[in-house]
Amino acid sequence: MARLPDSAHALHNREVWNRQSDEYQTTHGPQLAASGGLAWGVWQLPEAELEILDDVREKDVLELGCGAAQWSIALHGLGARVTGLDFSERQLEHARRLMAEAGADFPLVHGNAEATPFPAESFDVVFCDYGAMTFCDPYLTIPEAARILRPGGLLAFSALTPILELTWPVGDEHPGRELVVDYWELHRHEEPGEAIDFQLRYGEWIRLFVANGFAVESLIEPRPPVDAQSSYRHGADLEWARRWPMEHIWRVRRIVAP
Repeated sequence: MARLPDSAHALHNREVWNRQSDEYQTTHGPQLAASGGLAWGVWQLPEAELEILDDVREKDVLELGCGAAQWSIALHGLGARVTGLDFSERQLEHARRLMAEAGADFPLVHGNAEATPFPAESFDVVFCDYGAMTFCDPYLTIPEAARILRPGGLLAFSALTPILELTWPVGDEHPGRELVVDYWELHRHEEPGEAIDFQLRYGEWIRLFVANGFAVESLIEPRPPVDAQSSYRHGADLEWARRWPMEHIWRVRRIVAP
């Protein structure tokens, strides 16, 4: 498969993540370490409770946008054959450091989730916790995930919800309680100096999954506990997330060839 040129937004996001990686790991690394790498989203809700990935032992697992590979290291410890992919060289440097500290050994690939270097039908599970499915265009990543998954393979990823996006005014640090964004225009969001991120309408997510041979198994809307804490979000955001879904996790299964 010929490799496509990297998109302008991918190159922009690589520059942003290379610049912000050290600060990100300093700020959020301790919370990710405290959860042992096996927890979802900004509130770090345990995989043991949500059961998103099933049993990963002896499965070929790809983390899209692995960052410092906290998830991949943990899954490697559970017996998965893990590969971590990220487009930020600096994030992969952090991943190599944490892998060395953990005594873990698995492939780390510098690459773009919109056009990966892997052969077709390489993996049993493709997943990310935010990561590439937030910072890459889903019109490119969903077909690519379908290509590299084996028949019956699982695609699972977490992200902010469209509901949250609709209430978050441009330039503000926190979501509000009124609809301020046009639902029909959801796709690409950018602010100066920050990474470009992506979101779709619920119906468009489902249409895109089905068009690429996926069946939707579940859409989990985890509600954080009343005492949840996060290095990512302010206390007022917890009150918001207790009332409305702030994050969701898609589980979709490849049932036919893309």
